[in-house]
Amino acid sequence: MKKLLAPCLILLTVCFSQAHAKPSPGSAQTERAFVQWINGPLWQKARARNVSRTVFKNAFQSVKLNWTLPDLRPPGQGQRAHKPSRQSEFRAPGAYFKQRHMAYNIKKGRAKMKVWRRTLDKIEQRYGVPREIIISIWGKETAFGAAKLPYRAVEVLATQAFMGRRKALFEKELLAALVIIQQKHISARKMKSAWAGALGHPQFMPTAFLKYAVDFDGDGHKNIWTSVPDALASIAHFLARNGWDQNQHWGREIRLPSSISCTLEGPDQNIRRVQWQQKGVTRVNRANFGTGNDNKKAFLLLPAGRHGPAFLVSKNFYVLKTYNESDVYALFIGHVADRMRGAAPFKAGWKRLSSFSRRQVRLAQVKLEESGADVGGSDGLIGYKTRISIGRWQQRNGRKVNCFPSRNDLARISN
Repeated sequence: MKKLLAPCLILLTVCFSQAHAKPSPGSAQTERAFVQWINGPLWQKARARNVSRTVFKNAFQSVKLNWTLPDLRPPGQGQRAHKPSRQSEFRAPGAYFKQRHMAYNIKKGRAKMKVWRRTLDKIEQRYGVPREIIISIWGKETAFGAAKLPYRAVEVLATQAFMGRRKALFEKELLAALVIIQQKHISARKMKSAWAGALGHPQFMPTAFLKYAVDFDGDGHKNIWTSVPDALASIAHFLARNGWDQNQHWGREIRLPSSISCTLEGPDQNIRRVQWQQKGVTRVNRANFGTGNDNKKAFLLLPAGRHGPAFLVSKNFYVLKTYNESDVYALFIGHVADRMRGAAPFKAGWKRLSSFSRRQVRLAQVKLEESGADVGGSDGLIGYKTRISIGRWQQRNGRKVNCFPSRNDLARISN
C-alpha cells in the first residue's frame, strides 16, 4: 500500500505488515469454508439488512480469498501468517513535514482549488469547512484522486472478515459495503478500494460512507470514486458532522515559555486562550491571535515534546483527528491548508531524535499503565497521553522534562 494511502481513524488507524499469508496444504479446505460462510451466516446477516439475493450473488461472483493481504490469520496458521507491524520503527514527527513533500501538496492543491473553484464555493457555503482543508485531505488521502485503488472492496473485506485479525470489524464493514451496492451508488465490480477496504477519493470505510457520503453533483448517486464534487463535499460533510467550527482556525504555532510544563498538553486541559496568553504564550511571528475567541478553550500540542514546534490548537484540530487519529496527520492537514493560503513554514525546527521501535514504546506503556498512568492504550504509538505520562515520569525521576522518550528513557521505564 502506498504511503499516501495510510488509513485513518474512520478508515482504520494502524498500518500492518505486508508480510502475506501463504496458502497452506489445507487452503482448499479453507476456501470451501469461506464459501460456506458466505452462503450461510453472512447471507443471513445481509438479508437482515435488506440486501437482495441478486445483489448478494452478484457481489460475490468470482470472489475468492485474497491470500496476498496483510494481517491474516488463516485457520491452522495462527501467528505464522503475519509479522509485527511494518511501521515497527518509530518515525520522528518531523519526517512528515519535509519541504519536498509539502511543496508538492501545496502547489498541486492550489491548482486543484482553481479547477474546482465554483464547486468549492458551494461546498463552503453549505458546510462551512474551508476549501484548503478539504483539498489538503484530498491530497493526503489519494494524491488528489490520482492514487490507484487496485482492490475489489468486497473481496478485501470478505477475506478480512473471514480470516483477518479483526473479523468483527471487517464483517461490519463488509455488510455496509453490500448496503452501498444495494442502494445502487456503485456496482460491486466498480467498488474499488485500498488494501484495508477504504473507498474512493476520501478513503472512507463503508460504514463512514453510509454516514457521510453525499450526492453533491445531483445525479442520484453518492459517487466518491469518480465524482470529484461528491468526494469533496463528502469530506466537508464528514468534518461538519463531527463539529467543525467555521469561526475558529485549527491552530497556530507558538513560542512556549520554559516555565510552562509540557505535561499541560492535550484536550483534557481546561485552559482558555486568554489564560495561555497570560502565561506568556505568543505566536511565533508575534502576530495577534485574533479576536473573538479569547474565552474559548485552546489546547497545547507538542507532537515531539520539547524537541519540535509547539502549537495552540482549537477544537477544530480534534475534528481533524476524527478523520485520522494521528496528531501529525491532523497537523499536516492544517499546515498544508495554511501554506496554500500563503503562510510560512514552521518557525521552529524538528530536532533529531533517537530511533526506537514500537515494541519498545509498547513495553514502556505497559509499565507506565501498571504504575497507574493513563497512556491512552499500550499501542506503541506516542500520542499526547503517552507524552504527558513520559513527562511526569521524567519529573519524578529527576530527568530533563521534555515529554518525549529517548531510547534510554524507554529502557529505564521498562526495567
